[in-house]
Amino acid sequence: MPRTAHPNAGGRSPRPRSDSARRRPAQRPAQRPGRAAEPAPAGPSTPGLPPVAAFQDLPLPEALLATLAREGVTAPFPIQAATLPNALAGRDVLGRGRTGSGKTLAFGLAALARLAGRRAESRCPLALVLVPTRELAQQVTDALTPYAAAVRLRAATVVGGLSIARQASALRQGAEVLIATPGRLADLIERGDCRLDRVEITVLDEADQMTDMGFLPQVTRLMERTPAGGQRMLFSATLDRNVDQLVRRFLADPVTHSVDPSAGAVTTMEHHVLHVAEDDKQETAAHIAARDGRVIMFVAKKHAADRLVRKLSSRGVRAAALHGGKTQSQRNRTLDGFRTGDVPVLIATNVAARGIHVDDLDLVVNIDPPADHKDYLHRGGRTARAGRTGTVVTLVLPEQRREMKALMAAAGIVPATASVRPGDPELARVTGARPPSDEPLAPATRPAPQPRRAERKPQPQPQRDSQREPQRARAGSPRRRPRRAASSRNS
Repeated sequence: MPRTAHPNAGGRSPRPRSDSARRRPAQRPAQRPGRAAEPAPAGPSTPGLPPVAAFQDLPLPEALLATLAREGVTAPFPIQAATLPNALAGRDVLGRGRTGSGKTLAFGLAALARLAGRRAESRCPLALVLVPTRELAQQVTDALTPYAAAVRLRAATVVGGLSIARQASALRQGAEVLIATPGRLADLIERGDCRLDRVEITVLDEADQMTDMGFLPQVTRLMERTPAGGQRMLFSATLDRNVDQLVRRFLADPVTHSVDPSAGAVTTMEHHVLHVAEDDKQETAAHIAARDGRVIMFVAKKHAADRLVRKLSSRGVRAAALHGGKTQSQRNRTLDGFRTGDVPVLIATNVAARGIHVDDLDLVVNIDPPADHKDYLHRGGRTARAGRTGTVVTLVLPEQRREMKALMAAAGIVPATASVRPGDPELARVTGARPPSDEPLAPATRPAPQPRRAERKPQPQPQRDSQREPQRARAGSPRRRPRRAASSRNS
């Protein structure tokens, strides 16, 4: 029997949906680019399924359950327990939870379970995960890789800063799950290396940051390329006006779960505002950086991060900068060094406020206060992850106190406040600060490649004929002697 082409399939017949694909409670009409759909209802018209207490209570493939046990994931986090039953049933999901709450497995397990046993066509992924930063894309990829392998699904990651040709090749070979940043995905689509008309599951992770970074128009265009009847899941730490636009336009009858009502409710995280004089700020930062343990320090500008790294190195503290001015390979090396502890101090701009997961990080310091309460929550989300404890410290100058008080109120946080100077016992109690060694660190060098480059330079270079003739004569060149003989006969 002939198949009917999907309206978004560009004239090609869609692949038949698997038996696990659900019938939606309310089908959304096909959307035309530039036209918004009717606003979604404030709450679901169809009641959602109740949370579960264990992964074994979910209809997950045995391979995924075995991988969860092997990875040491024994019980679902609250957002996983709340969203997985509905996500596995094919419902649209709106999940609100702070960073580190387990959102990646909440949408990842559902997508992998629903696609298990499927095979994607070349350049046509079946699931799309959109994230705002390269670091978050890599984190999602790392988190989902063992589970995707367990159900024999292929995942591809496309982000800026890396070879677009290699990413296009991965898509040509076929990938069921595509993890992408909006800009690079748009480039691949424009080149003809990727199509979204076979996507059945679309996830927006950290949607609030994507809208804050100006990605809303780009995300909207990408979402319009996915089939209107597909499952959509949106996860975010905050649900502001821009995120609500995406919800109303693209989610049909979503089940909403908010497992973290406010940052102040995170009992494992301490918040401290430390008032410092401007003359003491840099010395205070140096004492905190010299602590025994890792710390992420956030600054406002790229050049401020590089400058602080140089100052700390001159004081005997090993630090590295992470910001948008670094190449992807530099950023990867910096993060690897920080994770292993070889570089205990990471100086970062907001590029690291999302997508950086480091186990057992117990201190985040805002050297420069964030611009708003959302930035504060995302910076602080680097610590106290997955139920662990952590401390967020903000250094505040006298002229910044009023703005910081308003920011904390907007975040729903009542911080502990103190005035400190370098060497104060309170500073040491809160942060573990101690005086730096003041022994400058030797600059990082790579001596090994230098001799190899030097050895290649003296190799013989091509010489002019006048210089080569004596050498050929001494070597008894058979070609040169006949020419000389001919010359003497002609004379």
